[in-house]
Parts: sequence; C-alpha cells; structure tokens
Amino acid sequence: MRRSKINTKITKITALTAILAALAASPAAADYRITRDHGGLVEQYKEKYERIKAKGERVIIDGICNSACTLVFGIVPLNKICVTPRASIGVHEAYLDKRWTGGVRIASSSGTADLMSYYPPTLKQWIARNGGLTPQMKKLKNGVPLWEVIDPCPDEF
Repeated sequence: MRRSKINTKITKITALTAILAALAASPAAADYRITRDHGGLVEQYKEKYERIKAKGERVIIDGICNSACTLVFGIVPLNKICVTPRASIGVHEAYLDKRWTGGVRIASSSGTADLMSYYPPTLKQWIARNGGLTPQMKKLKNGVPLWEVIDPCPDEF
C-alpha cells in the first residue's frame, strides 16, 4: 500500500516536471521587425497587426514604415512597439483602392478619419503640427523627433 502511494507521488512529480519542461521549452513571444514596408491595403494590415497583438509579439521598427504600416501604432500596444535609429514612418491621407477607380488616386475622407482614429495622441499631435494628413507623404525620421512620438528600442543603441 505504501509503495503505491510513493509510486503515485513519483508519477505526479514526473508529470509536473514534464509539463514545466515543456512550458520552459516553448518559444517566447517573438519580435516582428519592420525594415522596408511601404504600406498597402488597410484591411490586410489591420488583420496582420491583430494577429501580432494576439501573439504578444514586440514590434521593432528598424527602417521604413509608411502608409498602412503605421496602423501598427493603434493596434499593437505602444509598450510593445519601439523604433531603432534607422526607423522612419510616413503618413498620408487615405485613398480608395486604385483597382476600383481605374487607376486614379481618389482621396477618402472616411478612410483618412479611420486612419487617424488608430493613431496615438503623440502621432496625431505631430500630424496636426505638420499640416494634417494630405496626399503627400509626410515623413517622421529617426532620431529625437521620432522618439518623441514612439519610444526608442533601448537594446538597439
């Protein structure tokens, strides 16, 4: 009888050890690095960043993040996003998909309002100080001006 209790305890300890080892061996949340992203369809970016957010990944902007790429700032928590000295972001007003407009670029006020709704206050303030969203790309380049909007990556310096 005593031997069976000992065997049961050993079995439980062995099972618990196996579970803890499996948890320790499972990959931690990975980093998602943006190096050269010129944007694209807004809905695709919303879906991509929702997946990244759900995985708990950290986003490192280490190069160009333009247009729809900047939606990351409104979907992934800001404490999971940082920029390196090589980072730059570019914003412009939204426009309708050229496939539906015969290749003509047509501004979308509702799309622009949607983009702005995703941006954190620091980015909205920078956009306002620089004339709002317009058809022309406005770039916020690396260094202090960008770091005033998005935190720098401490391990990249």
